[in-house]
Amino acid sequence: MNKIRILVVDDHAIMRDGIRALLGLHDDIEIVGEASEGKEAIEKARELVPDVVVMDITMPGMDGLEATRRIRKKTPAVKVLVLTQHDNKEYILSAIKAGAGGYVPKRALGVELVSAIRTLHKGDSFLYPSAATALIEDYLRQAGGEEPYNRLGSREREILKLIADGHTNREIAAMLFITVKTVLGYRTKIMKKLDIHNRTELIKYAIRKGLVSMDT
Repeated sequence: MNKIRILVVDDHAIMRDGIRALLGLHDDIEIVGEASEGKEAIEKARELVPDVVVMDITMPGMDGLEATRRIRKKTPAVKVLVLTQHDNKEYILSAIKAGAGGYVPKRALGVELVSAIRTLHKGDSFLYPSAATALIEDYLRQAGGEEPYNRLGSREREILKLIADGHTNREIAAMLFITVKTVLGYRTKIMKKLDIHNRTELIKYAIRKGLVSMDT
């Protein structure tokens, strides 16, 4: 029996150990390598050519989204299954657009991860229910001509870019001649309109929208 060859990518060794222990219970699955960040994942994928890469998103250095894009470009036969703590639709959509064939949150059951791996290996896609919902909502928004960024006013877009550029609330207030309280009010509105829940996700959203560049 040909086993499904897996490359595990996660910056936490304890998480990699847990995945190895879980997948080791299944005779049709074999872990052939591990990586702790994106660039290493790309090198290992090219060297080992696994059937499926189980990919985390948030890692030091190159993140999982960029690593997924490059792996899919350089080794298109390799499938990527995103396994992450993030269950936000922005991450889900970004992972799918990057070329991931499946998306599973870390809160999922072990049997769901195994099922996802087997599904990708067969050539199909696997979406956890929350990921499927996000795709449907995105499709409906596009069908209706609604894009979250378009909900932002000119001042909100200006403040979003300044936040993404790394400016503090006090610096933004001084630059725009408004109070810090006003800046915080705008930031709250921006997050609500974009369905984003913290500053880090807001910055990553701005990067994905091309409002600010990020060196990799």
